[in-house]
Amino acid sequence: MDLPGILVEPEWLRGNLDAPGLVIADCRWVPGGSALAAFEAGHIPGAVLLDADADLAARAFSGGPGRHPLPAPRTFADTMARAGIGDATSVVAYDDAGGSHAARLWWMLDAIGHPVAILDGALAGWQAPLETGPGRPPVTTTFTARPWPRDLIADADDVTHGLSEGSALVLDARAPERYRGEVEPIDPVAGHIPGAVSAPWAANLDPETGRFLDPEALRGRYTTLGAGDGREAIAQCGSGLTACHDVFAIRLAGLGRARLCEGSWSGWLSDRSRPVATGADPGNPRAARPEKSG
Repeated sequence: MDLPGILVEPEWLRGNLDAPGLVIADCRWVPGGSALAAFEAGHIPGAVLLDADADLAARAFSGGPGRHPLPAPRTFADTMARAGIGDATSVVAYDDAGGSHAARLWWMLDAIGHPVAILDGALAGWQAPLETGPGRPPVTTTFTARPWPRDLIADADDVTHGLSEGSALVLDARAPERYRGEVEPIDPVAGHIPGAVSAPWAANLDPETGRFLDPEALRGRYTTLGAGDGREAIAQCGSGLTACHDVFAIRLAGLGRARLCEGSWSGWLSDRSRPVATGADPGNPRAARPEKSG
């Protein structure tokens, strides 16, 4: 079925719950806990669970691109097929965290040209009866594997080059206190990539309603941060999940397609020779390319 856009309202979804060709994907991430338990406690009727940790990422490995690397295209295709998402299926993704994890599924499907939208307001905005229990078993279908487009993904070398040459705007979607290096609850080192600009994903939302800011407000936010000035925008976070929220917001603002830094901060730290900045100032981007010795 046709989606009204990349962002759908709860009212629209309520009117299309049983529409053929639509799958609603619950994209929970519960670090240290159970996404399945949270799903079974209450989910949108008919939704299928796609655990952001287990289903939307490959197993992290030492020296690889961070804590949540992209799965192999064939693995992702098999996951989608088992969830009942086929080549002709449209998807609406939501979570219980302001869309910050649903945005990962949105990015993955959108990157390969598959119709997908995020539910505005996330689960908190649903305001209708929820379904409990394991949910309805999905009917396995066929999903064609497609490679991840290289031009939509950035790695640490791309970030280093773009910052040192002044050709990239790197946006850090983590909470401001993590960017400043005041706290770091997950990764071994606190701080940010020198030259990256703080762009916390939560600021894409209206704090009162939990819904996305309107496109004009998002455009104002990101142009103030430097988007649209001719530089390539690259979004990063801790591991490549919530950065997708900034990529989505930039798209919603009509500012084009930003790249996702797959490894993000955790990938940056896989090489401890890379520099780290702290404080509210982005720091010197040329520090991101240390001089070779010898």
